[in-house]
Amino acid sequence: MLSLPIVFINLSKDVERRERMTSQLAQMGLMASRLPAVWWADLTEAEQKHYFRATQSHGRYHKPLSNGEKGCYCSHLKAWQQLMDSDAPAMAVFEDDVRLLPELPQALEAIAALPGSWDMIKLYGREQEKIADRGPLVAGVLELISYRRVPSFAAGYVISRAGAEKMLKTRIPFDRPVDVDIRFWFENGLRVFGVHPSVIALDDTSEVSSIWAQKEAPADLAQRLRKFKMKLELTWGNSLAKAPQVSEVLKP
Repeated sequence: MLSLPIVFINLSKDVERRERMTSQLAQMGLMASRLPAVWWADLTEAEQKHYFRATQSHGRYHKPLSNGEKGCYCSHLKAWQQLMDSDAPAMAVFEDDVRLLPELPQALEAIAALPGSWDMIKLYGREQEKIADRGPLVAGVLELISYRRVPSFAAGYVISRAGAEKMLKTRIPFDRPVDVDIRFWFENGLRVFGVHPSVIALDDTSEVSSIWAQKEAPADLAQRLRKFKMKLELTWGNSLAKAPQVSEVLKP
C-alpha cells in the first residue's frame, strides 16, 4: 500500500470536479482525501493580511493577484500545513482539474521509496523540458529530473516535510501566485525535481477556472515592464544557483 497521503484541492461548489477526481483515483487504486479549497472572500480581514503581502504585490509580480489566485495559494498552504501536522514523510497534492495518467501509481511508489533528500517533485511539466540532470526513477519508464528552469503550474506534485517547512516559513505572507513562487526556488533553497515524462495532464476543465475570471484587461506599459523585470530576475537567479543533483536523491 502506498505510504504517502494523497489530497486533492476542491471547492465545495465544484461537485462535478470532485466526482471526477474521486473516480480517477479509485480506478487507479489510490486512496485520497478531499482538501476543501480556500475561497478568499470567506477569510477574515486579519487572515487575509496574514497571508497576503498586498503592499509588495506589484513589486515582485507584474500584476495584481486576483482573489482566486490568493485563495489557490492559501489552499496549497493548507495542504502543506496538513502534512506538517501529520507524521507522514511527504504528501501528494493535486488540483482538481487534472487527468491522471496510467504511470502515476508507479511514480508515487518510486517517490515514496527514494533514499535521498528532496523538497518537491513535480508530476506535471512541459513536453520539451529544460533538464539540468536526470536519472532513472522507474527503469525504462520514468526519469527523475532537475530543471534548468522550473516549469509553471502547481497542478500536481509531491512535497516532503522539509519542502513544506521551507514554503510555510518563507512564503507567508506571499505576493506572487503559488506556481511562480515555486519557480523562484533559489530564494528559499527549495530542492525541486520532476517526473519525466509527466504522469498527469491538464484536463479540459483546466481551461475554465472555477475560482477566477479568464478575461483580463490588456497589459499597460508599466505592467509589461514589471513582467520583463520579473523574467530577468528569474533568469538571473537560475544562472547563479546550482540545480540540485538527481544522484543525491537516487543514491543507494
